[in-house]
Amino acid sequence: MIDGKKTSGYEIEGDAFKGICGSYDKYLKKIEKAFRVSLTYRDDELKITGNENDILNTKKLLNQLVDLYRNNQEISEQKVNYAIDLVRENSKKSVVNVDKSIICHTTLGNPITAKTFGQEEYVKMMQDKMVVFAVGPAGTGKTYLAMAMAINAFRNEEVSRIILTRPAIEAGEKLGFLPGDLQSKVDPYLRPLYDALYQIMGSENFQRNMERGLIEVAPLAYMRGRTLDGAYIILDEAQNTTPAQMKMFLTRIGFGSKVVVTGDETQKDLGPGQISGLEDAIKVLKGIDDIGICHLSGKDVVRHPLVQKIVKAYEINENRKKEHSRPRKAEEGRR
Repeated sequence: MIDGKKTSGYEIEGDAFKGICGSYDKYLKKIEKAFRVSLTYRDDELKITGNENDILNTKKLLNQLVDLYRNNQEISEQKVNYAIDLVRENSKKSVVNVDKSIICHTTLGNPITAKTFGQEEYVKMMQDKMVVFAVGPAGTGKTYLAMAMAINAFRNEEVSRIILTRPAIEAGEKLGFLPGDLQSKVDPYLRPLYDALYQIMGSENFQRNMERGLIEVAPLAYMRGRTLDGAYIILDEAQNTTPAQMKMFLTRIGFGSKVVVTGDETQKDLGPGQISGLEDAIKVLKGIDDIGICHLSGKDVVRHPLVQKIVKAYEINENRKKEHSRPRKAEEGRR
């Protein structure tokens, strides 16, 4: 025992050890930093030096990574980060058990699957419910997974068309200064939807189906007065809708349709004092059969690890602001 620290052995064969190290041992370094331990490998044994609880958590994490290796599953940085989060929150779940069902493939042949338990719940809701609200920070796959599910349903002829829409909110910039006609002005707001479609469906296939009217990408205002039967409808960036717009959109639903509404309540571009249609709808529609509400969190972020850190930092900052505002409100109430 050194300075109150212990050393414990973890048996692991050489091939498995190499498989979980990552290039230039980057995953080992990540584990050492996450659990404040020191790792040394020799003769099929990994020596772990640290506090007793940190050693225990390190072993739990190593068990998950070794299981990934033995099941021939990819050991990516996202999976290592997610496994660390699961161990830190003392979850009984293992990253090995995230549903591996493939939704569809990208044009490059890469499978699209749920990568976290939150995403797994989201995909299951989209399969089971007629309307799904997905709320969570950037990078949690809200739009991308909805797009994959829509394209899969379209290919399987479960729906006859796909409709993708976004509110064209002026996020600090004026539409009037952009060149071209109205469609040209709103296209930049819809670009993320085009990008996802190109990646999953391919640009030629997308253009062909769009020309035939089987895929429609349009601003939310274009939905007014329509009834949408047999369609997979995705409303993206829904935090920027007003309650009236959200009601208008939801009452467009026709027979044989599926609807997914995605948004991040922390990134509203509405004017001061305006209520978000997304927040309002979740309160009003909560508990209705065939409507699912999925809350994704920073743990479900699957972009670059830095995005997860940024999301977490903003969450901490928001919580601080709420804590500071509570005493003032209580004082005002006493007055």
